[in-house]
Amino acid sequence: MKEIILIKDGELALKGLNRSTFEDVLVKNIRWRIKKYGDFQFKKAQSTITITPVDDNIDFEAVCYEISHVFGIAGFSRAAVTEKNIDKILELAPVYLKEQLNEVSTFKVEAKRADKKFPLTSPQISAMLGERLLETFPHLTVDVHNPEITVTVEIREDAYIRGNQTKGAGGMPVGTSGKGMLLISGGIDSPVAGYMMAKRGIDLSAIHFASPPYTSERAEQKVHELLSKVALYSGRIALYTVPFTHIQEEIKEKCPEDCFTLIMRRFMMRIANMLAEKCDCHALITGESVAQVASQTMLALGCTDAVSSLPVFRPVIGMDKEEIIKISRQINTFEISIQPYEDCCTVFTPKHPKTKPILADIEKAEEPLDIDALCEEAFNGIKKIFINSDGVQNG
Repeated sequence: MKEIILIKDGELALKGLNRSTFEDVLVKNIRWRIKKYGDFQFKKAQSTITITPVDDNIDFEAVCYEISHVFGIAGFSRAAVTEKNIDKILELAPVYLKEQLNEVSTFKVEAKRADKKFPLTSPQISAMLGERLLETFPHLTVDVHNPEITVTVEIREDAYIRGNQTKGAGGMPVGTSGKGMLLISGGIDSPVAGYMMAKRGIDLSAIHFASPPYTSERAEQKVHELLSKVALYSGRIALYTVPFTHIQEEIKEKCPEDCFTLIMRRFMMRIANMLAEKCDCHALITGESVAQVASQTMLALGCTDAVSSLPVFRPVIGMDKEEIIKISRQINTFEISIQPYEDCCTVFTPKHPKTKPILADIEKAEEPLDIDALCEEAFNGIKKIFINSDGVQNG
């Protein structure tokens, strides 16, 4: 019995004349994700991508697991393939769907006839197959409104038989909306922000600021683990780690205490901009949420954005903590984020930070610092690695 995977691309159908371009990127992303399981042929037709294994003994469970995390897919299903012959369809469907049908009590049949030359209409196909399934599985009853399983027959170049469709990750194919630089700490919010922007088709790179000996190697490892979870959805991520200790020590020594956090974040924005431009990224991405902490008031965010030449995307800006945590649990980053390894954002935290800063005052507080030299020093010390869903890759 020949088996394939059918991909439904959902939102891409709205892209009009550009749809083919988006579908090409989606195919490329799927191909890259499942190539380790064997060779596959891809075919696009009528908002459906058909994936046919070239090799025998394909691990369909593993392939479907990978596909379920690829953005741009509304739904997918495994399907059996047979000739466009009603007798073949009626023979194969009970055999292929036996395990699924034995586990439910209600069903319905839908037929989709892309090939209008097929001699039977869709209602006729549905009626005949429904009758055969009732004969073969006497415990079943038909429920056309809320069935536990919907058996679907699609008549295309062949006949495809499938059960329930599995919901896909949704969104847009990664790489169709440009590149973005994610500022990632070890907290809950920034991995969620990266996930959300990848879902809108942004190809992610990431920048992390490390301050040894105030932060540990374990804190960096934590970031690697977080990004590996995000990479399950986004694909491989280039991570750039910035040595930030000297900058923080200079801020502590030369700047007013209540401005420490804002000045630190302005340096992060400057260095992230430098790196983003070098990497051809068109936006910065952060996990900031309005009023969550002192540096995330509207006035404070204005002070940090003032040094950014790129737009700053904040996908969790209007979410409360419980909403963010819900997504972090969904993508399996929450338990990693709450591990007690502090990042550089907690170094030299002021007791009473400014919540209503004035930009001119912050700029004046920075005057004792050699901003250009400090940024250049940190930029020259950047380390780069690649991270995918299996962990760190150095190439």
